[in-house]
Amino acid sequence: MTDGKRAPQRPGGKLLADALVAQGVTHAFCVPGESYLDLLDGLYAQRNRIQLVTCRFEAGAVHMAEAYGKLTGKPGVAIVTRGPGACHAAIGVHVAFQDSTPLVLLIGQIPFEETDRESFQEVDYRKMFAPLAKWVTQIDDAARIPELMAHAFDVATSGRPGPVVVAISEEMQREMASVPDIGPARVLPPHPAPEAVPAMMEMLGRAQRPFAVLGGSGWSAAGRAAIRDFLLANDLPVAVSFRRQGLFDGTSPNFVGDLGVGADATLVSKAKECDLFLALGTRMGEPVSQGYTLLDMAGATPIVQVHQDQAEIGRVYRPALGITSDLNAFAAAARAAAPVADPPWSGWTRELRAAREAQAAAPEVGGPLDVARALQALEKALPPDTIFTTDAGNFATWPTRFMHVGERQDFLGPTNGAMGYGVPAAIGAAIVHPDRCVVCFVGDGGMLMTGQEIATAFHHSVAPIVLVFNNQMYGTIRMHQEKTFPGRVSGTALTNPDFARFIESFGGHGEVVERTDDLLPAFERARASGKPALIELRTDPEQITNRSTVAQLREQARRAAEGAAAPEAASPMQPARSPEPRRTGPRPR
Repeated sequence: MTDGKRAPQRPGGKLLADALVAQGVTHAFCVPGESYLDLLDGLYAQRNRIQLVTCRFEAGAVHMAEAYGKLTGKPGVAIVTRGPGACHAAIGVHVAFQDSTPLVLLIGQIPFEETDRESFQEVDYRKMFAPLAKWVTQIDDAARIPELMAHAFDVATSGRPGPVVVAISEEMQREMASVPDIGPARVLPPHPAPEAVPAMMEMLGRAQRPFAVLGGSGWSAAGRAAIRDFLLANDLPVAVSFRRQGLFDGTSPNFVGDLGVGADATLVSKAKECDLFLALGTRMGEPVSQGYTLLDMAGATPIVQVHQDQAEIGRVYRPALGITSDLNAFAAAARAAAPVADPPWSGWTRELRAAREAQAAAPEVGGPLDVARALQALEKALPPDTIFTTDAGNFATWPTRFMHVGERQDFLGPTNGAMGYGVPAAIGAAIVHPDRCVVCFVGDGGMLMTGQEIATAFHHSVAPIVLVFNNQMYGTIRMHQEKTFPGRVSGTALTNPDFARFIESFGGHGEVVERTDDLLPAFERARASGKPALIELRTDPEQITNRSTVAQLREQARRAAEGAAAPEAASPMQPARSPEPRRTGPRPR
């Protein structure tokens, strides 16, 4: 309050809803529960300021909120009920933690007077979420709601962004309190130290084979533009870290690929040859470091690491120069620095770009559906501001290898490898940006984990387009199985429904594609329908990765067992068929 008057008495449920408004929240994603009925009533009173998105599964709700956080840079808000609801939500919290996405999860809690009696659905959330969240708290006193909620949003966005969990006890939501709302604090972002960028440029001036990797979260549109200008002005080769394709224009002559799971072997080998490694925003975690094998831990290759959180700098690799800074502030400072004159590494950059172009060339794989060529045809027809979401699995390496994310496009994917992310993330993205085309890539495994969330798209009148890559298996696990236990298929085969009829049962647009030339027309019909749409791509189970068939993996395993060097997989090769389950549903209509 600013007028000196006493704040009016409000129940805790209304105080919570008002606290969300005070923090600038515009969307909240929920699965309702009786443990927070009073908060739901408070949100009813704020229905013109906060859109409450009703979801069908708690993991889906948190994935939608996490997608909101990725797209906006503001904390996504999810609300779930106690016990089972919180347990279902945990996977979304883990995504937000490893993906460094700001998120606030509210969990209804038992009456605090029943604590430690193993009351109905009782869970100690401080213990449960301790390794998954930046901070976990519980509000038992309604008078502390503004204070603790404001701090929750501060923690979610400070340093390395991430999730905060707030338990809200049941009777506290009915308790009356007279306290003022607390809005966000005005916090100026940390800038790089005065000597940071000059020191980096001095190191860059001595390099012959520099290599830049963009990663992390918290980049604004202005920050991405500034770091692009810096990288291009210095003609640097630029890779992105795992599932961060939206940070740099994939069509740029300086883009050289992605360092993550399934990275091109040539790119990895070239990265190991660099004499200066610029880690710009990335944590240098397991995917980008190729299992901590990319560089020498002790710093034989000089590393410049830039991160918002000083605790992340040098956490694994010892940098020659660590710069603690807001990433967008660093990008602006780097752009203002005079570029290296006549950089000697221009040939090195062209060499890496040529390798990227060679990797993106569609190989001859045979069969009626050439996924690479179908996706490349689709890419040319997509709007320049398309939002892509991806699930986790082997299928995901096809679009990242053969497609290019443009400068105005966004790409959302779970860097923690969570299956079930793609569909709800696409719905969340479409709710945030209903005017943009949203395309989801998901495998048949992930589709049946959270595919029921498509009901949320109908309920809230948004129309993402879901591409289901159906090869009747958990493909990534089957790949590792064939490498380790060739021919011994155990637990990885799937039997699927007709996915097109699945979405048609909701009233959406469904198509089945089995031929290369049919994907683009199917997509155009899906988009023209104006409805939530699903296109099932019936892919060849034999082509288990974008580089290898099942037969090739088995042959490599046989050679390895015999002590022979396994040759580089070439495609095509005569397949070695293994028993597969029947595929239900009709052929394409």
